[in-house]
Amino acid sequence: MGDRQKVTRREWMRRLGWMAALWAGGVVALSALAYLIRMIMQALGMR
Repeated sequence: MGDRQKVTRREWMRRLGWMAALWAGGVVALSALAYLIRMIMQALGMR
């Protein structure tokens, strides 16, 4: 039973790692998109 609990904990940590990686990727993608939109607006003289 001890081994099974270890595997379950390892799997849980792996899933948390993937969730954190996806969240961080989303934050980076949104930041890049906001920066790109800001640059386009500046180029068009809207800001």
